[in-house]
Amino acid sequence: MVAVLVQAAGLLAASAYAPIGKGLVYGLAAIGPGIGIGILMGKSVEAMARQPEAAGIVRGTMFIGIGIIEALALFGFVLFFIIT
Repeated sequence: MVAVLVQAAGLLAASAYAPIGKGLVYGLAAIGPGIGIGILMGKSVEAMARQPEAAGIVRGTMFIGIGIIEALALFGFVLFFIIT
């Protein structure tokens, strides 16, 4: 049963469905980081508005979070090219 599924997946990947798969992979990979950055930015601005004296610490942590979140989008971009 597993061999049949692997063979079917190989046929689908090599067929005309590959562009659809590429679009889905990159599209879905962009949704998560987009939501994550939106939440991160909103909460960071809220924290800086509540405690302006901590803005430097919040800003530094925010930029680290942005880098980690953007790495997820890059993984999706790489998978876009791996799908044949």
